[in-house]
Amino acid sequence: MKYVNTIEIALPRERVAQLLADPEQLPKWLRGMVVHEPVNGVHGQVGTKSRVVFRSGQQEMELTETITRRDPVDLNEIPAEVVVHYERETVGGGMRSVVRDRLTEAGPERTLWESESEFRFSGVVMRLVGLLMPGSFRKQSQQHMQDFKAFAEQGKDVREAAD
Repeated sequence: MKYVNTIEIALPRERVAQLLADPEQLPKWLRGMVVHEPVNGVHGQVGTKSRVVFRSGQQEMELTETITRRDPVDLNEIPAEVVVHYERETVGGGMRSVVRDRLTEAGPERTLWESESEFRFSGVVMRLVGLLMPGSFRKQSQQHMQDFKAFAEQGKDVREAAD
């Protein structure tokens, strides 16, 4: 299953890229994230593997994330014509996903975030979930992007909304 989500954020591309790459900011906008810790490597750098744990209600899912692309490496003073690429592969819970994020300038002080997601499922249950509820994956991805936008533009923290 493949799909693309997009959102425009009222911040310069460099700032959006920095916020997305900052591990300290993840819990503020990524709903359900309990743990995101490198197992080897440095957070956000190509080749780094991280242990990621999400909680939804009483259920937890543990995944392994590998950063497969980050271009450019330096997120300060990115030339206007350069598109920022950040790609990761996540495995666990009967699925494998690849997410390819692209950040482009959408105008002065505006960034277009395009996120292409691809999921593959293993096991009978996850294959059924993928077949019967494909829209839920796209909807969850869009919610993460909207939460990031609210965090980046207005400082809204998803943890405060959950309390």
